[in-house]
Amino acid sequence: MKKLKELIKTDYDVNVFGIKINSKEVEKGDMFVCIKGVKTDRHDFIEEAIKNGASCIIGEKDIECSIPYVKVKNTNYILPELCRKFYDFDRLNLKIIGVTGTDGKTTTTTSIQYLIGKDKCGYIGTNGVSCAKFTKDSPNSTPDPTLLYKYFKEFYDAGCEYVVMEASSEGFLRGRLDDLYFTAGGYTNISWEHVNVHGSFDNYVKCKLKCASQTNGKFIINNDDEYHDRFKEKALNTLSYGESKNSDLYIKDYTVTSRYTNVTFVYLGSEYSFTSPLLGKFNVYNLACAMLICLSLGFDMESLIENTMNIDVSGRVEMINLGQNFQVMVDYAHTPNGIKSILDFVRILEVNRAIVVIGSAGERDYKKRPIMGRTVIDNADYAIFTYEDPRSEDPLDIINQMTSEIDDKSKYEIVVDRSLAIKKAIDIARPNDIVLVLGKGSETYEKLKNETIYFNDMEESRKWIKERLEREKISIAN
Repeated sequence: MKKLKELIKTDYDVNVFGIKINSKEVEKGDMFVCIKGVKTDRHDFIEEAIKNGASCIIGEKDIECSIPYVKVKNTNYILPELCRKFYDFDRLNLKIIGVTGTDGKTTTTTSIQYLIGKDKCGYIGTNGVSCAKFTKDSPNSTPDPTLLYKYFKEFYDAGCEYVVMEASSEGFLRGRLDDLYFTAGGYTNISWEHVNVHGSFDNYVKCKLKCASQTNGKFIINNDDEYHDRFKEKALNTLSYGESKNSDLYIKDYTVTSRYTNVTFVYLGSEYSFTSPLLGKFNVYNLACAMLICLSLGFDMESLIENTMNIDVSGRVEMINLGQNFQVMVDYAHTPNGIKSILDFVRILEVNRAIVVIGSAGERDYKKRPIMGRTVIDNADYAIFTYEDPRSEDPLDIINQMTSEIDDKSKYEIVVDRSLAIKKAIDIARPNDIVLVLGKGSETYEKLKNETIYFNDMEESRKWIKERLEREKISIAN
């Protein structure tokens, strides 16, 4: 609990028990901050917040209010400051690690948590919020400040010294990371994504660059990515990783198998060879980024290598084996670059056919949809296009955009219902084929037009594999 006048300059002497930006979530004694979103102005919900028990309101407009109301110039701008003060962030002395990039943020941040240890390092990202003492869901990979600083306090109370988080471009765009400076940071790669949100690809890159400019310590750059010079210009102090020999962490060699990856890194003149549970070339880069961030914080290479085998990233290259004679993989890949990377990895597995189940999220970058469709068809043997979080859009319209530039219609089919699309892919798989269910990873929801329903690609895959195995068992018995 804080006094209002401890958080903002005012004569009002009221207690604040929490900070909320959603009027429906307001509880007795909470401060309600009227931020402005893309489609919503929270000033419109002041009465609901008061009805639910708000003790005070922070807004931008001249409004007559029945409870203490403090007018500020910009509510979005002041929200992080209010949250920092309310949760005593500056006293927590946490070391915050930020990782940005188009692909690989979840794997890299999760790897950092495991390399440091879940007892010492909290995680915030696509797979929720977690440390050794608790795990919870989060509405965004980069939460708004009211949740972000609450999580920081919870991590501190749980004994964490570090917090690693996904620093998304939208998080920077929406001001969720304003006034937050990272002890260490890094980026994975940059490719086409979220142009609908940012207006242009250049604006998207500029938001990513904020991660470098808001890092006080070492910022880790991908030497093999074409945008590395732009990040280097923005960062105070950099280290690099990559297959370029002039990288601070040089990826000398790697051998990818279906179960593990043998890796050789060179760092400070010493060569280190070890086995990683992360599969694929793209994960060699993600691991290099994660390890170099940890090295920049003072951890030694030997202990990091020892912890590497503990890394477990839910929903990334998730193999599902229930005894079937074909393979099934679930992965979060949802960008053209991510799709290409996962299909490149599949080719080393010496499978027969690669069958892909994929959609594209509604109310997101529609320009990438034809590129996604072409990427799948150019790199897989067969595709089943389906819905993926269509939101207010017609799922079939999205699918038609994805297939609009595919000439060979024999290489794909459309099954709008995602569950039935997964079933169809599993039903047509022959021995030594691989079915890839892409786009959602371990997420447990589908966002439809008027509701959000429970849905999990891994559970659906297991369900339909079991159904097919049972069917075949009955057929053989008869």
